[in-house]
Amino acid sequence: MAGRESWDVIYYQDADGRSPVDEFLDLCPTKVAAQLIAVLDDVAEAPPPRYSGGGRWEAMHGAMAGFYEVRAQGPNREQFRLFCVLENGSSEELARRGLSRPAIAVIAGLRKPWMTGFSDRDYASVRRHGDDHRNQVPRRIKE
Repeated sequence: MAGRESWDVIYYQDADGRSPVDEFLDLCPTKVAAQLIAVLDDVAEAPPPRYSGGGRWEAMHGAMAGFYEVRAQGPNREQFRLFCVLENGSSEELARRGLSRPAIAVIAGLRKPWMTGFSDRDYASVRRHGDDHRNQVPRRIKE
């Protein structure tokens, strides 16, 4: 469709050059990691404002407002999540951030047993990484 340019998918990198997302995906079962990446690709292609995720891509609320999560289920119904923020704005603002076009910034990942929740501490860790990402101009991203 005309006017629907896909977005980039970028991975946050911390001050030590580590990518929490890469580390998380390396520990996921191969099939789960592939599912998570496939959802990211689908969302980027849609792009995000138009994507209807059917429970695989969800906006977060409350203390996690401004984040989106990619959801997958693994063996024994274990739950896997990637936490993302959207990088959009004017061409000038994106360029200032070091981005050539809008992007989904993947910040971190967590996993949990089925029918349990993440702790406030888990979410605080994700928010810290997200704040660090947004405070970097240009953005520090995995190459």
